[in-house]
Amino acid sequence: MDNVVKLKKDGAIALVALEEKEFGNTFTKRFIYSLKDTFEEIRRDTSIKVVVVHGYENYFCCGGTKEELIGLYEGFTNKQEGGAQFTDLNFHDLLFRCEVPVVSAMQGHALGGGLAFGCFADVIVMGEQCLYSANFMKYGFSPGMGATYIVPRKLGNLLGTEMLFTARNYYGRELKERGAPVKVVNRQGVIDAALEIAAELADKPRLSLVELKKHLTAGMVADIEHHIRRELEMHRITFAQPEVRKRIESLFGN
Repeated sequence: MDNVVKLKKDGAIALVALEEKEFGNTFTKRFIYSLKDTFEEIRRDTSIKVVVVHGYENYFCCGGTKEELIGLYEGFTNKQEGGAQFTDLNFHDLLFRCEVPVVSAMQGHALGGGLAFGCFADVIVMGEQCLYSANFMKYGFSPGMGATYIVPRKLGNLLGTEMLFTARNYYGRELKERGAPVKVVNRQGVIDAALEIAAELADKPRLSLVELKKHLTAGMVADIEHHIRRELEMHRITFAQPEVRKRIESLFGN
């Protein structure tokens, strides 16, 4: 299987480059498996103190593929027992589950599940000229990937809730102007800004970083599990609408 997630190290900093270039950093199977393999390698390497995740060119991470969304729709409309769901491959909160701190350098567009994925990081850096969208409802189905929890938590409750309902595109500069509590810089400087933060973290003892992350995230575990269960319940209801398939076909193009 092609390795479309690249890992390199700079001292105690691990840099994870998302490069599913054939499909614009959407969640293809090879992308997901490569991502999981990469974070398993990071887990085994106790010299790593902090992880920086970034995309390529104008793409950070862009959510589900057309085939995956159609598969979810068909699973629910055909009422298949245990039909496909976004938790099947267990990757949506990899950044949260990583033992050491993770910095999301969203130097490109982050859409749908891709936005939720990036928001599970401990520190977030966005680009003023990049597009960010919790676009699930645009397809007619309710949000998944933990978005109903992590987007309002990381970007602010009112703003995050608006993003989930409207499903529209927001430039990073708008999120900045509206008070999103994340670092937003010129797109060209996103990765450098993330690396500066990572260097500050890497100066600390690894054990202290691990223990602090464990403490800061402990109260989130049950909340995330609750929201994931509710998202799956909502999917069983909202994916069953015939309108959903039409929207998927239309928005992806036939």
